[in-house]
Amino acid sequence: MSGIEGIGIKVISTAPQVEGTASGSTMGILQQIADMLEALAATGATDMIDLQDAQLAPQEYEMLREALAEGEVHAVIDTVEPAEVRETIYPGVWWFTQYNVEGDIVADIIEVTALPEVLKAHADDVADGLARLKEFLGPATSV
Repeated sequence: MSGIEGIGIKVISTAPQVEGTASGSTMGILQQIADMLEALAATGATDMIDLQDAQLAPQEYEMLREALAEGEVHAVIDTVEPAEVRETIYPGVWWFTQYNVEGDIVADIIEVTALPEVLKAHADDVADGLARLKEFLGPATSV
């Protein structure tokens, strides 16, 4: 044998192992996410799913969490109503959760995008940051 035919290859699946059988609701949401991800890849179109509107049973919600396991990026937004954004194991699919001051979930959204809007610096914040940095550097420094 010559070439790559003689090389042993072991295929390791990166797909999550989900306990139990995914329900129709969970599978429907996952198919919708796949369609949205296909549109993002093809045209750059972004979209989102409000999970509070989906009315998932607790076990369906957990199955979705397992199927969209945490990827490489996890950001915490420290405000009056804290939030977290985590990339799933599928790049371009993000899970955004916002909490009230009591810790209850007030927003639970799957966003399909290259980078969630909530993580982008707003123009006013950038201008404020520049002004503060110039002030720190002092009048002798020009930025």
